[in-house]
Amino acid sequence: MSVHEILHPPGWAPAIGYANGVAATPGRIVFIAGQVGWDAEQRFRSGDIVPQFEQALSNLLEVLAQAGGGPEHVCRITAFCCDRAAYLAARPELGKIWRRLMGRHFPAMSMIFVSDLLDHPGKIELEATAVVPS
Repeated sequence: MSVHEILHPPGWAPAIGYANGVAATPGRIVFIAGQVGWDAEQRFRSGDIVPQFEQALSNLLEVLAQAGGGPEHVCRITAFCCDRAAYLAARPELGKIWRRLMGRHFPAMSMIFVSDLLDHPGKIELEATAVVPS
């Protein structure tokens, strides 16, 4: 659950798996650079989107923990993905990973499909903004 206010205009259809907006409570703003699916030694252990997503999200949360934050403090995630078909096919598995790492917290999110990522053979990159209470 979020410590921030989730914004959802009356009469809108439910936002499934994301928030239309988030009003952050006062605190420290944490900007997390794009995290890809490599390990602490910057090695990709897999070329598949599912393990890369899990590693990228784990990396993001590990950086956030350095600021004293957890999943509930994430206000926004932007995802960059190289393979729309693979992403859509993997959504059930990605959802399980999300719930295990993020719980039922769904920040404002955008998914952008791109032709390639700088860090090859990366398939997905996640960047985030969080607000951690002071």
